[in-house]
Amino acid sequence: MNFTDLQIIEPILEALKAEGYTHPTPIQQQAIPILLNRKDLLGCAQTGTGKTAAFAVPILQHIFQSNLPLKGKRKIKALVITPTRELAIQIADSFTSYGKFTGIKNTVIFGGVKQGSQTRALNQGVDILIATPGRLLDLIQQGYVTLRDIQYFVLDEADQMLDMGFIHDIRKIIAKLPSKRQSLFFSATMPPAIVELSRKILGHHPEKISVKPEQATAEKVEQAVYFVSKKNKPKLLIHLLQTNPVDSVLVFSRTKHGANKIVKILDKADIKSEAIHGNKSQIARQKALGNFKNGLTKVLIATDIAARGIDVEELSLVVNYDLPNISETYVHRIGRTGRAKASGIAISFCASDERAYLRDIQKLINQKIPIIEKHPFLSDDHEKEPSTNSKPTRSIQRHQSSNSNKGGGNNNRQKGNQNYSRRRR
Repeated sequence: MNFTDLQIIEPILEALKAEGYTHPTPIQQQAIPILLNRKDLLGCAQTGTGKTAAFAVPILQHIFQSNLPLKGKRKIKALVITPTRELAIQIADSFTSYGKFTGIKNTVIFGGVKQGSQTRALNQGVDILIATPGRLLDLIQQGYVTLRDIQYFVLDEADQMLDMGFIHDIRKIIAKLPSKRQSLFFSATMPPAIVELSRKILGHHPEKISVKPEQATAEKVEQAVYFVSKKNKPKLLIHLLQTNPVDSVLVFSRTKHGANKIVKILDKADIKSEAIHGNKSQIARQKALGNFKNGLTKVLIATDIAARGIDVEELSLVVNYDLPNISETYVHRIGRTGRAKASGIAISFCASDERAYLRDIQKLINQKIPIIEKHPFLSDDHEKEPSTNSKPTRSIQRHQSSNSNKGGGNNNRQKGNQNYSRRRR
């Protein structure tokens, strides 16, 4: 199927073509026809499945076909709510790209920065507003934003909204929306609290679609796990980065303090890295992310919340320095390196107290993650873990022999290293 088969108007098709898009992803194939028919939608899909285009294209088409006013201030017709600043910026960029031949204007508002440039953009008039909950309510209270003209409402990453404590803000926003609107609700998981929230946002009979994260993971991302003690995780990370240079590595830490600590450890090993997390200022986060996307920084350390919205083309590798205690989070993490039709590589460090997390992850994705049997920092209790029949793929093994012949290493290193990296073409 091509985008031309989805009854998308020519200005948007032209923009999609300019972005290099020809074939819609599964969620786009399912969602776009439903939304063009103006039906409410409940979508279960992870980041990286093409979800943004799935809701942005129909919204742009509806607004374009509604005849934009030639004079007077534009009124906000579409509102997209998302949990993080990075994701809000990414979504706004997508609306700009897909709508560049339509004349439709969007802007993005978020906290952590001064509001001056944001309020100036609002005063000039926009058709689409992308916002984080706190800043939106702030500017509504100040009189810069009104939601009375909203015709299209999107709540994205709803599960993260709840995890970050935004539920009360979301309820306040919902109460200010017109009852007559088209509503879209997206979440990577559907626990009872999310289902209950969706019922308050959507109509009585919304359309439902689901793109299972475990399917995307199993098909597109090559995975491997290293059993290593907590104290040896820094040594293993340094060893891998030094012996297997790659263009871009995203390292996940469970905590903000842990992310900062990893940066300091790598710095002592002369490996430049930067961290992004909630305690960093917006300017610092954007600078670090910009350096990573531009190749100035090859290693980025991130917490899960801050990583939402990171969209780097051809990301070489994802490292789970700490395994997440929520299995779905693992899928989100490794999805950073397997976006759209791209494949990717993800490796995980697993300490003895993280074995239960690993089992839960393997149950979710319905596969055994291959174990790297030989590396210099193998944990003492590795033998306690039942062996699996699965083996690392060729891409992960590729440079094992060449690395084992390199000088300057200890005997363990020379006995054999499993390499995780590959050059992207």
